[in-house]
Amino acid sequence: MKLVESIMTRNPCYTAGRKITVKGLMLHSVGCPQPKASVFINSWNSPSHDSSCVHGFIDGNDGTVYQTLPWNHRGWHCGSGNKGSGNNTHIGVEMCEPACIKYTAGSNFTCSDTATAKAVAKRTYEAAVELFAYLCKKYSLNPLADGVIISHREGHSRGIASNHEDPEHLWTQLGTGYTMDGFRKAVKAAMGGVSSDTDRYTKIMGNATATAEQMKAYLKAKNPKVAQSVLDMVPLYLSEGKAEGVRGDIAFAQSCLETGNFTFSGSAVTLSQNNFCGMGVTSNGMKGNSFDTPKNGIRAQIQHLKAYASKAALKNECIDPRFKYVTRGCAEYVEWLGQQENPDGKGWAAGTGYGEKILTILKAILATAGGTDKITEAWYRVRKTWSDAKSQKGAFKSHSNAKKCADENPGYSVFDESGKALYTSTATFKPYLVKVEVSDLNIRKGPGTNCAKTGKYTGKGVFTIVEEADGKGASMWGLLKSYQKNRDGWISLDYARKV
Repeated sequence: MKLVESIMTRNPCYTAGRKITVKGLMLHSVGCPQPKASVFINSWNSPSHDSSCVHGFIDGNDGTVYQTLPWNHRGWHCGSGNKGSGNNTHIGVEMCEPACIKYTAGSNFTCSDTATAKAVAKRTYEAAVELFAYLCKKYSLNPLADGVIISHREGHSRGIASNHEDPEHLWTQLGTGYTMDGFRKAVKAAMGGVSSDTDRYTKIMGNATATAEQMKAYLKAKNPKVAQSVLDMVPLYLSEGKAEGVRGDIAFAQSCLETGNFTFSGSAVTLSQNNFCGMGVTSNGMKGNSFDTPKNGIRAQIQHLKAYASKAALKNECIDPRFKYVTRGCAEYVEWLGQQENPDGKGWAAGTGYGEKILTILKAILATAGGTDKITEAWYRVRKTWSDAKSQKGAFKSHSNAKKCADENPGYSVFDESGKALYTSTATFKPYLVKVEVSDLNIRKGPGTNCAKTGKYTGKGVFTIVEEADGKGASMWGLLKSYQKNRDGWISLDYARKV
């Protein structure tokens, strides 16, 4: 599956910013003869398009999946009012339809090229299976459970969607043999071979890996003037963590981040508060909560982490004053403690990369002498930059596989666990031919509709593309070979076809 993020940030559905708890997935088809996802994205990504918005489109020409809303945003994909309540629970995905069909009345259509139409339907069906398998793993959904994966038509039968027949009308009239029951079974089968983002994440619940000696050594190296009372309380992270099943070394790493390695420089709390995680500091200027002993401060922090990471009951009496405000189990992984990285937009902190910062400290602790445990595995991450976690193409145990991924994505590098760049792609772009079948395709001076037009058109014909670039108004822009010297001749590749 090729998944491309193309968020429609100008659509009112996105700007409204409403979130949902994902309970299911709804499959649609667009209901018009248009195989290009980019046509819908370009049209819908507008403040004036306030009647519909989906989470993704599947291109009919190549099966590429374009994510157009964050998965946990509320979409407008199945109607309004009570008959559109599926918007509040389900992710909506549209499959594009063949260009060779023509609608006659309602959901009925004629087809001028059945073989081509079936190929488009097959392409989008298979991509949808992969996408839904990925989303089911991401949100821990059972695709065979009642109401989890449904079509728009099935949604209407349940009273949660408007009266549409998609996508079964397309499959039936083309004679593909596809059904929603078969689709759900295919998704279930595909889940065995689909890697979830969370497979390589760090669980907050579990046994600590770092030792108290490592934690103390790390802290003394970072803060040579650290108070002896702080060093004396370090083992409490492990004992309190073990009592609740929380990794105490993760809690300690979080405290190092929140307190500036217990210097409290720039921190909203002080050592005397026995608050080592900024608890209760919900806005600038707030002092935060205070606890009578370091043990209770650490216990409250451990309990607060458990509130995020698990739905299990506390073992000790709750002394966390903010425990009741947490949506239990909303951040099972350290990476999800940051609201911007959390799939439901919830988490401990609002800042970018909060979880990654904690993990960077944890990895440094584990690399400190004094431990009895070793890091059992290392991951090589492929990103544009270490700080740009959203650009990540993948994480690999094999360095060679990571390098291969970087080579397939020019401009990307391989980073180790500490964020050090180990390899940067030197892959070069391979020119290719495209066929343009419209006579008035604008040539622009840069990649994007916000770049000036040259005043010239390609005309119909075959052209060589020597570079690709992202840009406004198209899913991808291509540089024409005749403009390569000054890089001032770009066309929208949405109107060109590879040959």
